[in-house]
Amino acid sequence: MAFNGAWKVDRNENYEKFMETMGVNVMKRKLGAHDNLKITIQQDGNKFIVKESSNFRTIDIEFTLGVSFEYSLADGTELTGSWNLEGDKLVGTFTRKDNGKPLKAYREIVGDELVQTYVYEGVEAKRFFKKC
Repeated sequence: MAFNGAWKVDRNENYEKFMETMGVNVMKRKLGAHDNLKITIQQDGNKFIVKESSNFRTIDIEFTLGVSFEYSLADGTELTGSWNLEGDKLVGTFTRKDNGKPLKAYREIVGDELVQTYVYEGVEAKRFFKKC
């Protein structure tokens, strides 16, 4: 339950390049890099409720580990996939609906930070969150 709590984005690593590879236009990439994303995670066994709040939208996502669900990124890209727990790491395996290409996502606690890693077409990006 180490993920539980409110987390605010602190910094990004290679995030603009990742968004470019995902096909996000330059204006949305610039805005996305400074979205002030805050994530609130609530875990109850295998069930998660994640509230994402940014400059662009607020959304509640409910999922159960290992169960496929649909999700839209802030830029409108639609995905289908699931999260699983592998050791102490949440591992998301998603497929883009528009082109069928895979997107991997990872969430793990490193020290006092939540590190969210994305991998798409060989491009890896990280977002680092501090607990609020």
